[in-house]
Amino acid sequence: MVRAMSETYYKVIDGKRYDKQMLEIAEATTAGKGDGRISMADAKQLIAAVTDGGKYTDTEKDTMEYIRANYKFTDEADVWFRSEIAKFAAR
Repeated sequence: MVRAMSETYYKVIDGKRYDKQMLEIAEATTAGKGDGRISMADAKQLIAAVTDGGKYTDTEKDTMEYIRANYKFTDEADVWFRSEIAKFAAR
C-alpha cells in the first residue's frame, strides 16, 4: 500500500522524489500554450498545490527547485509566486 500511495503523490526523476501534482501543473500549463512560461493564472494553480498540505515540505522545496531549473515563469508570476512562498513558509 505504501508503494501505491507514493506512486500517487510522487514522481521519481533521476532517483529523487518530487511532488507529482506540482510537476503535472508545470507541464500542463506550459505545453504548447502561449510562450511556454508559467503565467499568473498558472502560478496560482501551482501555489494551491504547494499549500494544500498546510506546510512547505522538503519534497515540495525540491520540486520547486526542479521546476525553476526546467520551466520559466513570467516576470509577474515569478515575483508573485516567490512572495507567496515566502509568506507561506514563514507561517
